[in-house]
Amino acid sequence: MPERLPVARRWAVGALLTMTFATGLVDAVSYLRLGHVFVANMTGNVVFLGFSVAKGSQMSVVAPIVAMAAFVLGAFFGGHLSKFLGGRPRFWLVRAFTCQAVGLTLTALLLGTGVLSPEGRLVLVTIALLGGCSGLQNATVRVLAPRDLTTTVLTQTLTGLTAESVLGTGTGTRPHRKVGSLIAMFAGAATGALLLQLTLAGVVGLAAVLVAGVACVFALAPAPNDATA
Repeated sequence: MPERLPVARRWAVGALLTMTFATGLVDAVSYLRLGHVFVANMTGNVVFLGFSVAKGSQMSVVAPIVAMAAFVLGAFFGGHLSKFLGGRPRFWLVRAFTCQAVGLTLTALLLGTGVLSPEGRLVLVTIALLGGCSGLQNATVRVLAPRDLTTTVLTQTLTGLTAESVLGTGTGTRPHRKVGSLIAMFAGAATGALLLQLTLAGVVGLAAVLVAGVACVFALAPAPNDATA
């Protein structure tokens, strides 16, 4: 972990794995209930846009564009938070993840009260809110975390796990973190898919609670010198 990290490594790894689980929840919501679009995995949306070029593909063009635009705006906001508050890492991370938790909570409340719907035109508002939250998360974690704990895109994580293994270059370190990321994403997506059979707002609400918990970790966890990393 970067030396500027304001909490002990074990706390930070646990928090980032929790964020990865939350990402699985949110992408389960967006893909399974919001029209086969991703709000955290922008690679998938670019591919979907490419598919939409083919006649008769029946792939949505608007939804991926809305998701990417909201993601970019969220990342822009996250970048500004990092720029102006990065000199105070604990203060910065707590506020970034608190903002994300507030956005997810708002989305869950709007879905739960029927103001937003997973169908019709209002689905684009839901996609935009979730996409903005994911962009903020990505921009923050990009500065904070190593490549094997990105919390969203696991391509590099899987590549590193295999290419740097004893059967590959043999240079890999801490494979348990890479494996943990894969398991956390899988578990989040599976949990989201199962819970969606009961509640849509509840899944987003659960993601909000987890992200709020991460904010609390960065607010209250011991500093690196106060615990064994």
